[in-house]
Amino acid sequence: MNMTGPMGQLTARLAAGKLLLLDGATGTELQRRGADMHSEAWCATATLTHPDILLGVHRDYILAGADIITTNTFSTNRSMLEPAGLADKLREINTRAVRLALQARELAAVDRPVIVAGSMSHQVPVVAGHDFRDLAAIPNKEVAAGNFREMADILAESGVDMILMEMMSDPDLALPAIEAAQATGLPVWVGLSARLEEDGRLVAYHRREMPFAESVQAITSAGGSVFGIMHSNIQAIAPGLEIMRSYWDGPLMAYPDSGTFSMPDWIFKDIIAPADLLELSRGWRESYGVNVLGGCCGLGLEHIQALAALK
Repeated sequence: MNMTGPMGQLTARLAAGKLLLLDGATGTELQRRGADMHSEAWCATATLTHPDILLGVHRDYILAGADIITTNTFSTNRSMLEPAGLADKLREINTRAVRLALQARELAAVDRPVIVAGSMSHQVPVVAGHDFRDLAAIPNKEVAAGNFREMADILAESGVDMILMEMMSDPDLALPAIEAAQATGLPVWVGLSARLEEDGRLVAYHRREMPFAESVQAITSAGGSVFGIMHSNIQAIAPGLEIMRSYWDGPLMAYPDSGTFSMPDWIFKDIIAPADLLELSRGWRESYGVNVLGGCCGLGLEHIQALAALK
């Protein structure tokens, strides 16, 4: 790794225990600003239909203090686009998403290193009106592995600085996804997702029969530079971090969401106030040594501006 480049500089800061700031939500911020959400592919097509809004989202997060911005590629793998009839646009959507993030970094022109992270998930179609995945749409391991290799290669070829594995919760899909990302030679950060059930159990987000600890043990074994809990409700963050610290002693991320999802829309209800997120984040940093903070679905520009006070 070129230690004088942006990725090298931020890696050095991380090693020194400095706090790095991720951006806020991309998909839900697109929705909040008026971009259309696709009925099957969620925010994927906004890259083509509302590029100016996406460019503005990335630029605003950088100006708010984000050290890392995330490409709008969370729901753009073949498993998502093909069922939506968008397979022929897969390369265009992904390359353009990266291009817009790179352009936003150039336009922001801040006097500090900013990283463009290529987002990869193991997302598959979601049942309309819910946040549960369609079990019939889950590809077999061989097909999934090929889809992940395709996705990782496109992101790397398009010029991202690193790959951010988002919402990893099913080890059967997370492990080949992480392997594909690592094969690019780029740094790989991994965010796991948890669901806090009404009875108090913390489970893997998309494998509700699996305790979160079991998913953490399996997924951290795949390797990565940074691990953390992402795409998980505020109440799940502290117990999730405590479990993660049992399996991972390296740099740790916290990237909560707030509100609820009803495919294809985010429901902006009971969103945590920026000042409250700041106080919770300060506690996560002090209690668990969180090195990377940001905001996921439902959390926007004002939340990142608040978190910048911790840097």
